[in-house]
Amino acid sequence: MKVARFLLEGKTLIGVLDDSGSVIHPLDDHLSSMTDLIRFSVSGFKFDGKGLQGIPLSEIKLLAPIIPDRNIFCVGKNYFEHAKEFAGSGFEAGAVKGKEIDEYPAIFSKPPTAIVGPDDVVEMHPEATEAVDYEAELAVIIGQSGRNIPESESMRHVWGYTIVNDVTARDRQRNHKQWLAGKGLDTFCPMGPWIVTADEIDGGNLDIECKVNGELRQKANTSDLIFKIPQLIAAISAGLTLRPGDVIATGTPAGVGIGFTPPRFLSSGDRVEITISGIGSLSNSFA
Repeated sequence: MKVARFLLEGKTLIGVLDDSGSVIHPLDDHLSSMTDLIRFSVSGFKFDGKGLQGIPLSEIKLLAPIIPDRNIFCVGKNYFEHAKEFAGSGFEAGAVKGKEIDEYPAIFSKPPTAIVGPDDVVEMHPEATEAVDYEAELAVIIGQSGRNIPESESMRHVWGYTIVNDVTARDRQRNHKQWLAGKGLDTFCPMGPWIVTADEIDGGNLDIECKVNGELRQKANTSDLIFKIPQLIAAISAGLTLRPGDVIATGTPAGVGIGFTPPRFLSSGDRVEITISGIGSLSNSFA
């Protein structure tokens, strides 16, 4: 099931896409929170949109599929080749040659204020940064609450998947010697176009690619993750309760701007398109 959050005639609604992916069927017009939908569905209530009047996607505005109640959990350096390119870029504070791969996942966060939806404009923030970069990522949506979740049970807590662009101000990431300052700027978390429920796809085996102005920059499969989804859920939930609607961005493959010599940062007018098999594409322009 593909579930989207969208704007129609000034009202925010939740809907289910049909098999063609071109028509959306709105659910109860009082239901505007994806988190509420997740809670209802986890409790056993079924939403499929069948029998409801459909609306062509061309007539609605897709929004970010979910705005979590708290910060998005993010994971850094979680593909082997990206970990190496980041360590060798000069933008990783404290990088040590020969120790590019961490023993434990690097976990940071982005505030909900960073979230924008498909086709929304990402601000370049020239007053704050001169090094805006892109990062294509699979995001996991949590369905069931849990704390100290063992890897063997972790996938029971996954409700679905979406796409995130973990936009990063590399100079702020380096200069502040931590990642929130470079990751949390307003509009720095494009998300969408919808959520695909976990029963439809295998999050551990999805093709992911990123194009900048039509040029392929990143291409990988989520099977290449250093720390797999069950490991991430176990690590993040250790002593911390995960809640329905929490979002975990799982990391980005090699091919980001800092991986080039010289670095190829984004400029105003650029467009970044991320595609993940089984989900779809997320595209945003920068200005």
